[in-house]
Amino acid sequence: MLEDIINERRKKLEEYKKAGLEPYPAKVKRDFLIAEFLEGFSDLVKSGKQVYVVGRFSAWRDQGKIIFSDIKDKSGKTQIIFNQKEIANFDLIQKTFEAGDFAEISGIAFETQRGEKSLLAKTARIIAKELRPLPSDWYGLTDTEKRLRQRYLDLLINENTKDVFVKKAKFWKTMRNYLEKADFLEVETPVLEAIPGGAEAEPFMTHHNALNQDFYLRISPELSLKRLIIGGFEKIFEIGRIFRNEGIDAEHLQDYTQMEMYWAYQDYEGLMKFLEKMLKKVIKETVGELQTNCNGEKINWGGKWPKSDYYKLFKEASGINLKKTSEDELLKKAIELKVESAEKKLGRGRLIDLIYKKTVRPKLIQPAFLVNPPAEVEPLAKRWRKDETRVERFQIVACGTELGKGFSELNDPIDQRTRFEEQKRLRVAGDKEAQMFDEDYLEAMEHGMPPTAGFGISERFFAILMNKSVRECVFFPLMRKK
Repeated sequence: MLEDIINERRKKLEEYKKAGLEPYPAKVKRDFLIAEFLEGFSDLVKSGKQVYVVGRFSAWRDQGKIIFSDIKDKSGKTQIIFNQKEIANFDLIQKTFEAGDFAEISGIAFETQRGEKSLLAKTARIIAKELRPLPSDWYGLTDTEKRLRQRYLDLLINENTKDVFVKKAKFWKTMRNYLEKADFLEVETPVLEAIPGGAEAEPFMTHHNALNQDFYLRISPELSLKRLIIGGFEKIFEIGRIFRNEGIDAEHLQDYTQMEMYWAYQDYEGLMKFLEKMLKKVIKETVGELQTNCNGEKINWGGKWPKSDYYKLFKEASGINLKKTSEDELLKKAIELKVESAEKKLGRGRLIDLIYKKTVRPKLIQPAFLVNPPAEVEPLAKRWRKDETRVERFQIVACGTELGKGFSELNDPIDQRTRFEEQKRLRVAGDKEAQMFDEDYLEAMEHGMPPTAGFGISERFFAILMNKSVRECVFFPLMRKK
């Protein structure tokens, strides 16, 4: 059936060409967006002025000597009327035009007896002939994998999909504007790195031919951005792509957009106050209110976000007192919880994190700051001034997941070296996500880094606001080869 439809459309294309017309012209004429045409409709009726609109036919109703069609552009749609008495090439239009074609129409504003605002066509030409019908024309587009593989069709057919990406643009725009108004400078740092750092994740590798050297795609811009703080910038941020060679699920992508910001002479307490105001603004501008739904739960972003103690929640959920528990006991608990990747070589920090994700995280539904975890889980954060076994880190949590992470940055090069050494030991033992030893970054720190607070947030936050999988919130997610 599909092949028959395509063949029939090719015949119409050839007939149009035989009439000496170009079905794919380079230039078109447009006086108004359709929304503008409708807005100024009364004045156009009075003036009788002939105007041009362009768009795609979304409907085609041939009634013999008159054809009613709908044409759409990005702003809206209107009715086009082709009357045999009003347009010279009516027969050709009737034989070769159809729903799905892009067209340039000139005509006069005309209100039908039913009061429908229309354009009475005086001239018409195809500006892009559709050869393959949209799925809704013959079988629909309901399969999720097909929607993701052929996103352009999903966008054409499903207005809700398009709306998600309009909101996503607003999400990042609002965040960028808020930071710029707060005197943060937007910067760019390299995607290719000799040593990836700033997060615990397995990187992708590529080869640079001119330098004959392997490089990694960055897993975070953190260490580059902190070098800029060392270099004298005080308030900076970057919104850019991140690459992590990890598993695929509703919350994880292999390449995605992330914002990271760094603020010299600030600590994690001051940063939390700033972020709560900023993110409430972003949420309100993106979805229009401060309440959203997440997996059947109503999330209230508008209240005060409490600070929840990591150790307290960990003990309540798992029964483990992190101040007294050994690494062997953590491993035993992880195995009891059936954590697949639980192994002795992972180290205390990773085991704590795995148990946390099994026991604590699913219960964190309403927005909160989860604060002061053990030092082992965050090798780049400053030790907590009240307890040196913990760090001044917070995570923004809601809907049973983490939505952003920040901390008072570790600026003691001696302590940083010690923690890099521990990460190196874990990496040698087989932990592929342990951070690499970065001597260049340590050298930069030894030149002096001011007290600084930093924060990162990815498009997972946006996906949670939309109550969708993160794969549904990017235009073209990576897909397994057919």
